[in-house]
Amino acid sequence: MTNFCITKKNAFSSFIFFLLILTSPFLKGQTNVQPFGDGITAQRFSASTIDDNNVVWFLTETGIISYDGTKWVNHKNINSDEIKDLDFGPSENGQGLWLAGSNGATVISSPVGDGSASKTYLSDNSGIASNNVYSVAVGEKGIRWFSSDQGISAFQGTNWLENKYDHLYPSNIFEYFPFSTMTTSKSGDTLYVGTIDGGVLRFYKDEVDGISGASEYAIWGPIVMPSNNIYSVHISADGTQWLGTEKGVAKHTGFHTTSNWLTFDTGDGLAGNMINAINSDSNGKLYFGTDNGLSILDGTSWTTFRVNDGLVSNNILSISIDKNDAVWLGTDSGVSCLKDGKFTNFK
Repeated sequence: MTNFCITKKNAFSSFIFFLLILTSPFLKGQTNVQPFGDGITAQRFSASTIDDNNVVWFLTETGIISYDGTKWVNHKNINSDEIKDLDFGPSENGQGLWLAGSNGATVISSPVGDGSASKTYLSDNSGIASNNVYSVAVGEKGIRWFSSDQGISAFQGTNWLENKYDHLYPSNIFEYFPFSTMTTSKSGDTLYVGTIDGGVLRFYKDEVDGISGASEYAIWGPIVMPSNNIYSVHISADGTQWLGTEKGVAKHTGFHTTSNWLTFDTGDGLAGNMINAINSDSNGKLYFGTDNGLSILDGTSWTTFRVNDGLVSNNILSISIDKNDAVWLGTDSGVSCLKDGKFTNFK
């Protein structure tokens, strides 16, 4: 038996330690479980976005689902057959929900409802390269970017940008290195496109309304990346580029292609090496969704959450962060929301 001598000094230390636990921003095990409600049977929440009213939107196996903080809605009026991605941003008629799929790119005017106007962009009525659209991304300046099986397309206002990247990225390259994910810089002028086995391709809007290409990020020379298979890309507020692979994360700072690279894996603090999603909040904290839990990087400190700590599932597929810094995690078994160190799970 161990004997403990409680003095004023160690009693005070114990009290301080207890207070630190109570005031920790990440108090593990604090979980509130709520049902989705009638008509919501989805399990797999594979992509998400936040609209200008702070409503969170999810792409699921049963269709497009939204949550306004009070009610979950399954938008059965939206044809979600073969939809692959979604984003929210400017359209020709104000703000709207953008959908990318096998039948082109569609924007539905906000607020999204039964009577909302919509428009579909196809290769025969617009400058989009192909009807088979993989992803859509919208930056702050309103440039709408689309990836497809035939390359990258974009337009701003009502003008489609001219393709000027063929000399660097000919269209047949996309057959060998298919697109897997993409995101824009904060301004939206630059696009980072993740591929399978081809690393990250970079595109930017030039000064004469064209789309030009920049050298790719891939494993060669001094570039340090865990893998050329890219499953998530995030650009933080300071311009740092975070690339998620099946072997961990690459971090690149600055705009010099061959310098300032770092990598992170489970040995550094990641919950898992398969990185499905990355995002950051207004305080600069980074959130990494893996197939084995959520990892948060706050400066140099890592914190990991799994099912035993409050997550609805360890397999995180999407991460969106709303205007109140609530972190919405789409998983293969429902949704977890992390706010003020506590989880609310919907299933």
